[in-house]
Amino acid sequence: MRFTQVLRGTASAVVLAGVAAVGVAHAQDSAAAAAQEPETLTVDSIIVTAQKREQNLQDTPVVVTAVGAKLLQDTGVRDIKDLTILTPGLTVTSTTSEASTTARIRGVGTVGDNPGLESSVGVVIDGVYRPRNGVSFGDLGEMDRIEVLKGPQGTLFGKNTSAGVINIMTKEPEFGFGANAEVTAGNYGAKGASASVTGPLFGSDKWAGRLYAAARQRDGFNDVVTGKGPSTEKEDADQNFYTVRGQLLFVPDDNSTFKIIADYSKRDENCCGAVQIRTGPTAAIINALAGGTGIANPAKPFDRVAYSNRGAPQEIEDKGVSLQADIDLPIGTLTSISAIRNWRIDSGQDADFTTADITYRAKDGTNYAEFTTFSQELRLAGSTERLNWLVGAFLADERLDNEANFRFGSDYEAYMSTIVLSGVAGALAPAGITVSQANSALFASQITALPYGSSFTAGTGLHDTYNQRSKTIALFTNNTLKVTDAFDITVGLRYTAEEKDLSTYQTGASNACGVLLTPAGQARVASTLVGRGVPAALFGTATGTSIVSTVVGNMCLPWANPLFNGRGTQQSLSEREWTGTVKASYRLNPSVFAYGSYARGYKGSGFNLDRTQSSNGTPSGGVGVVPITDTSFPAEFVDSYELGLKNTLFNRTVLFNVTGFYQKFSDFQLNTFLGTSFAVRSVEEVTSKGVDVDFLWFTPVRGLTVQSGLTYAKTEYGDQPVANDPTNALALLPGSQMSFAPEWSGSASVTYEHAVGGTLKAKYNIGAKYVSEYNTGSDLFPFKMQDAFTLVNARVGLGDADDKWAVELWAQNLFDEDYYQVVFNGPLQGSSGLSATNKVYNPAADTLTYDAFLGAPRTYGVTLRAKF
Repeated sequence: MRFTQVLRGTASAVVLAGVAAVGVAHAQDSAAAAAQEPETLTVDSIIVTAQKREQNLQDTPVVVTAVGAKLLQDTGVRDIKDLTILTPGLTVTSTTSEASTTARIRGVGTVGDNPGLESSVGVVIDGVYRPRNGVSFGDLGEMDRIEVLKGPQGTLFGKNTSAGVINIMTKEPEFGFGANAEVTAGNYGAKGASASVTGPLFGSDKWAGRLYAAARQRDGFNDVVTGKGPSTEKEDADQNFYTVRGQLLFVPDDNSTFKIIADYSKRDENCCGAVQIRTGPTAAIINALAGGTGIANPAKPFDRVAYSNRGAPQEIEDKGVSLQADIDLPIGTLTSISAIRNWRIDSGQDADFTTADITYRAKDGTNYAEFTTFSQELRLAGSTERLNWLVGAFLADERLDNEANFRFGSDYEAYMSTIVLSGVAGALAPAGITVSQANSALFASQITALPYGSSFTAGTGLHDTYNQRSKTIALFTNNTLKVTDAFDITVGLRYTAEEKDLSTYQTGASNACGVLLTPAGQARVASTLVGRGVPAALFGTATGTSIVSTVVGNMCLPWANPLFNGRGTQQSLSEREWTGTVKASYRLNPSVFAYGSYARGYKGSGFNLDRTQSSNGTPSGGVGVVPITDTSFPAEFVDSYELGLKNTLFNRTVLFNVTGFYQKFSDFQLNTFLGTSFAVRSVEEVTSKGVDVDFLWFTPVRGLTVQSGLTYAKTEYGDQPVANDPTNALALLPGSQMSFAPEWSGSASVTYEHAVGGTLKAKYNIGAKYVSEYNTGSDLFPFKMQDAFTLVNARVGLGDADDKWAVELWAQNLFDEDYYQVVFNGPLQGSSGLSATNKVYNPAADTLTYDAFLGAPRTYGVTLRAKF
């Protein structure tokens, strides 16, 4: 039985992709004839594993968008970001590096840029859970299929799947010899090659192997102005990586299979520089310090010119090995999946995104994140005439080692001195007080009495180390009782126990802040301002005290605060949680399957891995810069309800599925940039309600297949103000549509293959994805809106009738649509105009520079394929 199952391997994915092919035996007899005279395809053979057992898609009470190997190839999907064009309701974005890739389903996901924050959308590759979305960005190799499961999947896939799961299956080894090769060339200097080989090993019919290797390079999408350097990198958002994946399959008998997978990927690229979409008044200061044009002014984002004197190098390694065993026992099938993985990113960043040398992160081995994960899953599944049952256990041990640096550039002291003094002058101007801003660059040295350039010594700054260990044990069960031939009830339950420990050690500070946290230093602030025209009597009032506190607070931002220097902390979390699901399904007739479900999911609690300090507390003279010791945040929970109809129509050639959903999240984990650091805020309530529609049509025209889908999701924050938001930076959230949550998204893909002459085959594919407008900022500032847009991919090919060779012309983002991935506040460059008292946004008072990471432009090229 096992050997037969292996030989059947990818049949369901072939049907799912809409490939014009017939049964395996017939294809072996006459491959060319099958290609030119395909039989009519049906929905029956679409098999998914959304409940960790093989089921027909139309018998599965879960919302699943499933994409097979051929459609993935025809639409150019190599990673989860590419997958968005085929999946309504799925949004994938990257921010400061490709490692900060975030997937969202129905508008729900976790903002990146904080390694302590886990994913809301779980990524599983060949049965192995990956701890962060970013690890699945890159070339996934030869894929058998991808299943996007929408809604919480905590029962079978565990914590951190509160929004859904992206389940990726790569191609397994085959017992018949086969080899493939591919060469690609395109615009932006793109070039790439891949090859794979599969077949029997050791002269035996019990061993088979598959080896895949690929390497790809591309010039950058953005030009870079480097100014005075030291970076000389003139391009950004380039590509340079290679990957190798090997699989070994052992089928000793009809009752067992064993599969070992080992993979290694290496990326050495530049990502991600930002462009300005709106430039504020601080541009004049930046240009003066840069000695020329230091920032785009006026902003022209889609000229794709980034300003960066420090560059954005990144180096990523991803490697791992897994062993899966499937053994048929008298009571059921035992599945064991053991895996150990290591993933590391070393990166640097121009943290001000200008050519002025203000702040940066250095790629010198002290700015990295590294995950080492061991996981073990055991499942025992069986069935009787009326019951399909499954019990299992999951164990994981994850180590996260994170070092972060953040350094002062040679212009930091002059820049901070100028903007702080300008801020004081602006605050006092309504009272008729004029503050002299002459020689503003000297302000820091004047209030500290330190030589110019030594208040914030260039090249110094913070160096923090975080070592986190998470240990998870879970027990789960999922069982389907066939009450009648038409009516099923599924009950699932999971118990998860997790221990999480964090050790933190922080070093680094500024000379300036060490002086200013003393009473003598604060007195010097007052006397310096008096010398610049501020009445001495003012400093005997609350206004004067507030001014001094503001000056010191801005000079003592988290990376400059000596209260962090030499500070070590230990934190621990322990949680025990139950999640589960109840589903009822009823087959109304052979063509219509109805179901209703309830699911409870959760995403684990954790620690914020960044410096944050409180405005409360008075360590010295009334200045509130106290380091926050407890950086933990609570777990996130979701209750989800679904009602669905799965329709198999027109002689089983049409799939038309409609599902209504309602999801309520509590303690939603929102990662937000505070202007000086990242922090996680718990949002009391988020709701998401709407409809998912999936459509697949194997048309009467031979070789023509249409696959499409539509998602309407109203995903909103509750009306409650966000807790622990002392500056009201998140005051626009209550009652608003969530960021990265378009109300409408739709996708469509049309594939057509037909014979040309007697020996050739032509194929065409066009795919499109539409999303309505949405805000790309966690604070919802209006400048961060992305208008509705549509992306179109297309591919046309001509090749041999039996696929021995093919030539394909392709284009992604065919119409060169301009769009933002993420818009964010330019660090230390203006204020938002959001009043901290009345929580009203005033556009006229918004002086921020807004930066953005852009979506990819149009790319096109030619691919040559060969099959042996």
